Amino acid sequence: MTGKEAKERLEKQYKRQNEHIKENYDRVSITLPKGTKERIKKKGETVNGYITRLVIADLNEAEPEQSAHQKDFSDVPFMNQ
Repeated sequence: MTGKEAKERLEKQYKRQNEHIKENYDRVSITLPKGTKERIKKKGETVNGYITRLVIADLNEAEPEQSAHQKDFSDVPFMNQ
């Protein structure tokens, strides 16, 4: 495989991955106080994993009837660290 072919293959893979994410997940941008990322990382978690875990736990507690329908996050890489 040439370098050009490898690059094209990688670009196709990224495109498929981005399409999957767009169809199956909501994207949220937040602003946190300086130093928050480092505090989360010291706990041994990623920022995405930490925030997602807290949000899902809170929503499941507030809306227990919805938690039965909540998607399993075992396929999300940042949730399994």
